[in-house]
Amino acid sequence: MNEDISKINYQEVIDYSHDPIIIHCNHKIIYINQAAATFFKCSPEEVIGADPLDIFQESSKQAITKRISSAYDKPAEVIEEFVYKMDGTKVEVELYCHPLKIGDTKAIQSVIKDITEKREVEKRNIETVREINELATTLVPLFRGVVVLPLVGSIDEGRATYLINHVPIKVKESNVECIIIDFSGIYKLDHLVADILFKITNVMSMLGVKCIISGMRPELAVIALELDINIAGISSFSTVQEAICSLVKPFYPFEKWLYKQ
Repeated sequence: MNEDISKINYQEVIDYSHDPIIIHCNHKIIYINQAAATFFKCSPEEVIGADPLDIFQESSKQAITKRISSAYDKPAEVIEEFVYKMDGTKVEVELYCHPLKIGDTKAIQSVIKDITEKREVEKRNIETVREINELATTLVPLFRGVVVLPLVGSIDEGRATYLINHVPIKVKESNVECIIIDFSGIYKLDHLVADILFKITNVMSMLGVKCIISGMRPELAVIALELDINIAGISSFSTVQEAICSLVKPFYPFEKWLYKQ
C-alpha cells in the first residue's frame, strides 16, 4: 500500500480519537475533541480560551505550570494526576503532553486517560491478595497446642514473606507448642520461595515450637538440598494424618484411637 500519507487528514484523526485531547497555547485552550468534551461534560465553546490549569487541583498547579513550560520543546513523561470535570467531579487520570506546531506557533497537545477503572481493579487485586495471604496463614487447630498450617496453591515471594512475617505472631498468640506445616497443596515453588518457607522452621525452633513437615514431595526435598538447608532434624511425614499419628502414639498406641477424637 503506497498511499501518500501527506493526504491524511490529521484533524479527523484527532476529532475521532476515543482519547480526550486538548490543544493549548500560552495558557489558553484552543481546541478540544469530542471525547474531551464528553469526558469533561462540557461543550467545546465552554472551554475554548480557558486556562488549562483550571482543571487541576490547587496543590498541583505549580508543578503542572513547569511541566507545560518544558512540553513546548519536548514530550513530557506520562504522569498520574487528579483533574476536575465541569460538574466538579474529581477524576484520576494519566496525562501525556507533547509539543505541537500550528503554523509557526508552538502549542501543546495533552492526551488524557481516565484511570478510575484501572485503580478499582488494582484495589480489588490488592484486597484479593490480602484475603489470600490471610487464608495462607490460617492455623487449623487439631488439639491443645497443636495446629496445622496448610500451604495451598502457588506461593510467590510476596506470599512467602507474608507467611514468615505473620505465622510466628499467630503461633505465639495461640500458645502453639507444635505446628505441622503441610506442603502437599503446593503446586508451584521456586528456590527463593522454598528458602523463605524453610526459614519458618528455624523461626519456630527459636520460639520453642516443635515443627513437623508433611506432604513434602521429592522435588521439594531436592530444592532443600540444593539450598543447603538441613532438614535432617525436622520430622517429616507423607501426610498430615501420619504426622498426627506420630504425636498421639506415645499416649494412644493404636491408631484407631485417632479416629475417635
